[in-house]
Amino acid sequence: MNNGELSILFLISEASLLVQLVMLVLVLASVGSWAVMIRKRRMLADAQASAIRFERAFWAGGDLTELYRELSQRQETLDGMEAIFEAGFAEFAEGRQRGRSSPSQAVESARRAMRVTQMREIDNLEANLAFLATVGSTSPYIGLFGTVWGIMNSFRALGQVDHATLSMVAPGIAEALIATAMGLFAAIPAVIGYNRFADQVERLEVRYDTFVEEFCSILERNAG
Repeated sequence: MNNGELSILFLISEASLLVQLVMLVLVLASVGSWAVMIRKRRMLADAQASAIRFERAFWAGGDLTELYRELSQRQETLDGMEAIFEAGFAEFAEGRQRGRSSPSQAVESARRAMRVTQMREIDNLEANLAFLATVGSTSPYIGLFGTVWGIMNSFRALGQVDHATLSMVAPGIAEALIATAMGLFAAIPAVIGYNRFADQVERLEVRYDTFVEEFCSILERNAG
């Protein structure tokens, strides 16, 4: 196995400058995508756990006003469903205190406030997913570009000799094909990560949508 590793390193070191730059770009893209996936995995896991904890507290039958007061004390650290609830309850309470809006108007104002907060939370969860999609879609083509360029150089060198042999062209083609392999190595995890995280964000968005409508129904009953 060591001989194989040494031969790959040797082929990379002997590749043309442009092919080496292509390989460097692919390595950086792979490292960047893995960093995004690790951070995104932690972020989505925290968001799902936070939603579960809040739903348990919300549906436990306690006083929602007391729940709002508890959340307001740590308003700067709120996220996810907690932030959506806090925004909606604050808007509803303010509308009712002013006394100038009807119950239906107060509920509608709360719904709008929750939707704005929800969009902000979803935008935060979707951050950097576009980078994974870009790496997944472009890396194979970048690797293919390096491969084509390397093979072109190999055939160009063959044109300068009278008798071409397989041993002369094989190293050049092998070093060029490494670029394609590196492109796939960068693209496949990025595509898998993007699909997985996009699905989790979509599920959280549906969860938030459901909560907003359920909470608005509660507000309508209490405001009537």
